[in-house]
Amino acid sequence: MNNSRVSSLDPVHIDNWKWSEFLEYTIEALSNFKLNQIEFDNKFLENRSYIGSKLNPIEVQNNTWACKTEKIKLFRAACLHAQNIASVFNLLAVPDCFFDLPFFGADFVTLPNGYLIALDLQPALKDDSKHTDKVWDKLLKIHEHWQPLLPNGGDIPKEAQKYFSPGFLWTRLPLGDEGEKLISNVIKPAYCEYLSLFLELLLKSEKVNEIRARKIFLGQKSYMEYRKEKDPARGLLNKFFGQDWTDSYIEDVLFDLTLNN
Repeated sequence: MNNSRVSSLDPVHIDNWKWSEFLEYTIEALSNFKLNQIEFDNKFLENRSYIGSKLNPIEVQNNTWACKTEKIKLFRAACLHAQNIASVFNLLAVPDCFFDLPFFGADFVTLPNGYLIALDLQPALKDDSKHTDKVWDKLLKIHEHWQPLLPNGGDIPKEAQKYFSPGFLWTRLPLGDEGEKLISNVIKPAYCEYLSLFLELLLKSEKVNEIRARKIFLGQKSYMEYRKEKDPARGLLNKFFGQDWTDSYIEDVLFDLTLNN
């Protein structure tokens, strides 16, 4: 396959990808920052496979958009489309550990039985008020406005709870008109407000000392290791692209704190 994307900053063009508007908005919101590309193998920039029968093949596409800035170690979006099987926008921003900031994460998934929507400013140090207070005071106001307008997403695993804030927005939506209205009228504006808060915190943040940075780094590492081990997309990616590619993508691209060090 000849890749049309040669840089992690190149635009993502996937026909009929459900979540393109969210990626476009995110890139526009980052336009005031100096963005540097992330170096990783071209097979992760853009990948395509076919599943199903020879008579009725289903094309699967995965693109990765990624950048880093002065204060963000990794800001990446995994963009997956597999026709009517799955459409995914999985975004994670990992601040440099010398800035006392949360992660910014979004996981928007279309499946044959509905949408899964998760959005948060995840803490690296959930039990550290110095890390959380300045975030949660503002985040909870946003969450309290939008979450009541959405169906409850259900319980999250106990082992995962320490990695989410009280402002974790989580829902399951039906396909069809009802789900589309909620995505347009609730999910989109909520996403914009969560991202805006993250960028506001980013702009105001000041460098911390090495002792504090080490503590933040260990909190970030705990989350990233958890995601490597428990990432729910692993099974789907294995099916689409094989185990070797999937293992390397999850461990060396999506959740790698050492990337481009």
